[in-house]
Amino acid sequence: MWKSCNSTHLILFLLFISGLAVLTPILATDHIVGANRGWNPGINYTLWANNQTFYVGDLISFRYTKNQYNVFEVNQTGYDNCTMDSAVGNWSSGKDFIPLNQAKRYYFICGNGQCYNGMKVSVVVHPLPSPPKAAPSAHNSSSDSAVLVVPRQGFRALAVSLAMLCFEFGWV
Repeated sequence: MWKSCNSTHLILFLLFISGLAVLTPILATDHIVGANRGWNPGINYTLWANNQTFYVGDLISFRYTKNQYNVFEVNQTGYDNCTMDSAVGNWSSGKDFIPLNQAKRYYFICGNGQCYNGMKVSVVVHPLPSPPKAAPSAHNSSSDSAVLVVPRQGFRALAVSLAMLCFEFGWV
């Protein structure tokens, strides 16, 4: 398979593989509620949340003693009144990892009555920032260099590009 490859093909392939490592889900942050104090009564979670920046794709994690506390995602009314009537999710493992998949305000409460003791947190999730624009290249010649272009469509387009490279260069 590799006998027919010249050094340019090998370099392109290695650049592609390196690019895959860079393009995997990048820098999602796991926000542990309450940091080292965890999900417990008597903690100012508003202060904690105000010192965090949440983006779409991040996780919010609740760490607590299993069977003692729990977590419910509710709407603003449920948050304000410490009720679970509007619950859209609930967790009770003691190590709950909840993906923040939408840019919106999320509301979480403890459902065993501890909400009244401050076990509630509201976080605002922001859209992902736009990637920085690339500076124009001073070198425009394509005769002595190859450039791997990754379309905006993401990983699927990258995979199709790899398949096309493999077939074009006879690697498969």
